[in-house]
This record gives sequence, structure tokens and C-alpha cells, in this order.
Amino acid sequence: MSWTPIVAQRAIAWLLLFAAPRADAADQVLVAHPLPHAVIQRDETAPGAGHADVVLAGALPRGTEGCTWTYRVVPAETEAGSSSAWQSMTLERDGDLFRGTVRVAAGGWYRLEMRGDANGEVRCEGSVEPIGVGEVFVIAGQSYATNTNEERHNVLDVQRRVVAFDSAAGAWRVADDPQPTPDNSDGGSIWPPLGDALAADLKVPIGFANVAWGGTSSLQWMPGEQLHQRLVQTGQTLGRFRAVLWQQGESDVIGKTSTDQYVANLVKIRTTAAEAWGFEPCWLLAKSTHHPTVYNDPEAEGRIRAADDKLVELPGFCAGPDTDALQGENRGDINSRRHFSAIGQTRAAELWRQAILANMRGPESSSTRP
Repeated sequence: MSWTPIVAQRAIAWLLLFAAPRADAADQVLVAHPLPHAVIQRDETAPGAGHADVVLAGALPRGTEGCTWTYRVVPAETEAGSSSAWQSMTLERDGDLFRGTVRVAAGGWYRLEMRGDANGEVRCEGSVEPIGVGEVFVIAGQSYATNTNEERHNVLDVQRRVVAFDSAAGAWRVADDPQPTPDNSDGGSIWPPLGDALAADLKVPIGFANVAWGGTSSLQWMPGEQLHQRLVQTGQTLGRFRAVLWQQGESDVIGKTSTDQYVANLVKIRTTAAEAWGFEPCWLLAKSTHHPTVYNDPEAEGRIRAADDKLVELPGFCAGPDTDALQGENRGDINSRRHFSAIGQTRAAELWRQAILANMRGPESSSTRP
């Protein structure tokens, strides 16, 4: 049976609970995967369309070897629709650990329920909520992608269907700023307004997994480096996702990286990560080279912008937003080192929204399908 480290650790820890006498132990199925607030990548792109084959895994009560297993999907109170009928499911077992796959339609929030029956009697049951099936994105790059911008934004979607995966904690949460990034930045980001807009456009929950780190160059993301290892591990934990949102370039301007070298670095980063993941999500590249309080170097900025133009002509890369166009009032004061202002954050989110939707309408949209 194949287990991710997070699922295995949670399931084994919960199994230890069965060692102590508990009145309800015989009735409780403990679900380790999916996690609460998780979003699982769907297989289509049209608003509200598609489904996902969701891995359901965890720990079973003892004495349930003869049970037959069923599951159903129950929409949250704010989600239109009724509960699905109970459907049969097949479990792989390793002692008291279990793993199965169930099909869930795009949407959410949902409560996913399962139960075991023997001789017409429900012997045990368990559930996890909320979960969603929608769009998942990995975010990588440097400071403009983290929490270094001027204003903290909260998720405004009524159902709070915009969430962030915390790779350090191994948990999902609502994606209010600051985002759970490994660099521990604690300001504002561009991702809550982007998530709100995409949730409204696509009629599904939105999940972000942000592994960006401020001040990093493309060399620091190369295979063998810690940032690349975290990128790969996070993608493996997610399983499937729509795209990598790459917001990076300023440190390569400072480092005078040539156009050809930046192209070679990004190709190596993407190719190695895709090999580890076993599929090839598109990398959407923001043109992110302008940093007004750090340098004034149009020539070096032009080299990285030219590299982005070359990259989007190569397989696996797609055009992201040109956030360099956001200057003037879109940049904050000296306290934020002229990262995005509050209005700049909102406008950057809108540029990302346009780029993502354009990509999903194109042929690359099939890259997430099994």
C-alpha cells in the first residue's frame, strides 16, 4: 500500500488511540486523508465541471474485516444540492490501516462520509469535512510571491473556499494573509484576492501551496538545493495540481544572469520537478523583474524579460502576467521596500487571474489529467 509520509504518520498516530479502552472505539473510522479544508484537483476546466478520484485513507476499528464499505458526499449547508446516494467502495488494508479511492464531483464544501456494514448493520463510520474538488496551484519564486507586500488581505468568498496548504504543518487552512510560506514573511500577499476571483469564475474551491522564499535567485531553486527539494515534496504531497505560478526574477537581475543562463536554469528546474511528480503541469511565468528601491537596471531587467519570452515558446511553460507593468501607485512605501501596495496587490491578482483563465482555455489545460 502506498502512503505519503503525512498520511502514514497521522494514521499510525491514530491507531495508537485504539490501544486504550474507549467506549466508541468499535464505531470510529479515523480518516487521515484527505485533510480538513483540502482541495483536490479536478479533471476539467469549465466552471463547476469535472470530478476527482479522491484517495480516502486512515485507520479502521478492529474486527471490521468482514464489513462491506460505502461512501457518500454531503454538501455543506451553504452549497446547493442534496447528499449523494451511498455508493460502494473497495478498500486496500494493511492491518488496521486502509486506503481506497472514491469519485467526488467538482465543487464543495463537502463532508465525505464512509461506513462499514456487516449483516445489514452499520458497524462503523467516519467522515472528514470540509473538503473540496477544484483548482490547486503551487506558488514558487521570491518576495513578490510571499508576504512582503503592503496590506494583509483576507478571503472574502462567502463560503471561504480559498485555502492554503502549510507544508511545514502538513495541514490546510483558509488562505487569509499572511500565507504559510517557508520564509516566515508576515505581511500581505496577492493570493487571497486571486483566490476569491477564481472561485467566483470557476465555481469551485481554490487551493494554494506556497513554497516561495524572498530574495532567492533561480540558482537557489536548482535541483539539489533545499528550495527545489521542498518544491518537489510539496507537489508530491498534493498529488495533482493545475499549474506552478512562478513569480521570480529580481535576484537574477541583481546577479546579472544572462538570458540564455536563465532559460537553462528554468528548464532544468521544471524538468527535474516534473520527473519527480510523474506529470507535467504548466509553469506560468510572471514577468517580475522590477524592484525600484533595490536597483535601476533596465538592461538587466530586459535580459530576464527576454528569457521569459523564450521560455514560453518551450514545452511546459506558459505566459503569466506582466507584473512589471504595475508601477507608480501600485508600489508601496519605503517600509515595504516598494513591493506592491494594497491596490497593486489587487491589480497583480487580476493580472494573474487573466493569465490563469487564458491558460485553462488553451491546450495546456489537459496537463493535469491522469
